[in-house]
Amino acid sequence: MAAAASIVTCPSCGTRNRVPQAKRGRVRCASCHADLPWFVEADDATFHAAVVESTLPVLVDVWAPWCGPCRMVSPVVEQFSRDFAGRLKVVKVNSDTSPRVSRAHGIQSIPTLLLYEGGREVSRQVGALPAAQLRGWVDAALPA
Repeated sequence: MAAAASIVTCPSCGTRNRVPQAKRGRVRCASCHADLPWFVEADDATFHAAVVESTLPVLVDVWAPWCGPCRMVSPVVEQFSRDFAGRLKVVKVNSDTSPRVSRAHGIQSIPTLLLYEGGREVSRQVGALPAAQLRGWVDAALPA
């Protein structure tokens, strides 16, 4: 299955760039070479390539569209893709349509945020937290 791509506007120069769901390394602007925010969706079929095979740390947001706390956390998670461009990839996984991912990770409550580094889970946050606390959790978990 081919990995999906999304279009991201470079925050530095405004160029629209195609950003793949999975690749090694960072994603950069084709024009100015600035690091781009990397925010994609994955499912049961694409999780391994998008998350486990990533060479960047990955923040995985396991959520569902009907979940109010998930909708509160979502904009914060998306902002992390911009704030940590070049240092962090953000992947959203809909627990309703990706039951294998949910089972494999023992997801019992959403939102659940997983931080992956080197192909394995290194930290987990269950439930919605205020933006400042989530940022502190990500800052503490990311390599310097």
